[in-house]
Amino acid sequence: MPRLLLIDDDEQLGPPLAAYFKRFDFELQHATRPSEGLKRLRAGGFDVAILDVMLPEMDGFALCRTIRGESAIPIIMLTARGDVMDRVVGLELGADDYLPKPFEPRELLARIQTILRRVVPAAANGVRLLRFEGLAIDLDRRTVHRGDAAVELTSTEFELLALLAGAPHKVFSRDDILERLRGHSAEDIHSRAVDILVSRLRRKLEPLDCIHTLRNVGYTFAGVRV
Repeated sequence: MPRLLLIDDDEQLGPPLAAYFKRFDFELQHATRPSEGLKRLRAGGFDVAILDVMLPEMDGFALCRTIRGESAIPIIMLTARGDVMDRVVGLELGADDYLPKPFEPRELLARIQTILRRVVPAAANGVRLLRFEGLAIDLDRRTVHRGDAAVELTSTEFELLALLAGAPHKVFSRDDILERLRGHSAEDIHSRAVDILVSRLRRKLEPLDCIHTLRNVGYTFAGVRV
């Protein structure tokens, strides 16, 4: 049973969400303070963290940065409806997705299911490796090595790299990428979300320069197979 941790200071939000998710065989726990949430996350056993932006002790951005510095656990940010900058900042800090408040529980469930489908390794009949000059991507173990060094990626960053590297030199538009990664077309911040994800991925792959931008078109993977 997947375990979710909601960190939100609204004490009335946790119980109905937990009851809703239980119907779909998910366990949702609720922490109302970041310190409590961090303590639970550090104890392990959770599959997704759901963070509100407005929190006591520290805001959701600082909490996201702290979690991302310690773990690759998928993170969904709960942002104010219409506040584009909250979503931009959350993605830049390493969140995997965002959902504006107020939200429908079924929409949050759909986002979580999409993320978990990406996190669960594919069943392997043999190890599937994508090898390029200076880069190795193991699709079954979901690991990436730049030379001899392991590259720590979030689930969304890995899925983006696998998508681009799986079809070298194919051009993917921003909407194509969002639809493949999230299962729905771009909304709210549109192509900016993809630009942020690509920027994060490029920084982690440096000094390799294998993801190229085609202005006003999209992105392509330019790695050389070995």
